[in-house]
Amino acid sequence: MRAKLWMGFAPFLSKRYISTCGTSSLPPSSSSLVIQPWLFIGLGNPGEKYQSTRHNVGFDMIDAFAVSQGISLTTHHFKALFGEGVVDGVPVLLAKPQTYINLSGESAGAFAAYYKLPLHRVIVAYDDTDLPCGVLRLQPKGGYGRHNGLKSVIYHFRKNREFGRLRIGIGRPPGQMDPKAFVLQKFNKTGRERIDSAIKEGCDILKMVVTKGLTEAARASNVDQKYKHLVSHDQQS
Repeated sequence: MRAKLWMGFAPFLSKRYISTCGTSSLPPSSSSLVIQPWLFIGLGNPGEKYQSTRHNVGFDMIDAFAVSQGISLTTHHFKALFGEGVVDGVPVLLAKPQTYINLSGESAGAFAAYYKLPLHRVIVAYDDTDLPCGVLRLQPKGGYGRHNGLKSVIYHFRKNREFGRLRIGIGRPPGQMDPKAFVLQKFNKTGRERIDSAIKEGCDILKMVVTKGLTEAARASNVDQKYKHLVSHDQQS
């Protein structure tokens, strides 16, 4: 059974990864048991300058999930830092596009095409100013709002919007502050604490996606998040 399971993973995992599992001796009939992987993509900007900023919480989410599952994000693949692993028997691919956030679709689109993934097996994690700081929303589809990184992803998914999103609330900019400046700033102490807590919760949500599917994970997690941090959307965080 273990041999059959790994052959199912074979079309999706790298030759390096597969070779460690000894799949060369597997019977040809096992190839019909294909288990489609999940692809989790976090949006952000590369480089030390942007670390820990509001716009990089998508990167933070993928980093934390990778650590929680023992997945290394050290490979460069399709303009992204990339990692692969198995979570509860299901193959998972992780990516952090290094194109700068507004061009994220160049990497995301290449991943989906190369691995021949249906978009309902893709989750994009990103910052959202329409949610209070630290509040999460998991959705199976949607638009891009004012997020140019997500806009790029949709464009490179051939304008198909039916892929999963893990929205990470960062709050709205205070007063008349330029939203572009706001998202490139770091959090204050309270905001950072809320985001760190949310990222831990997000790791559990992503694991639930793998084990129970997107629909069930969204139903369960969104109820828990609905009344979290009862703060106004325009509160600075």
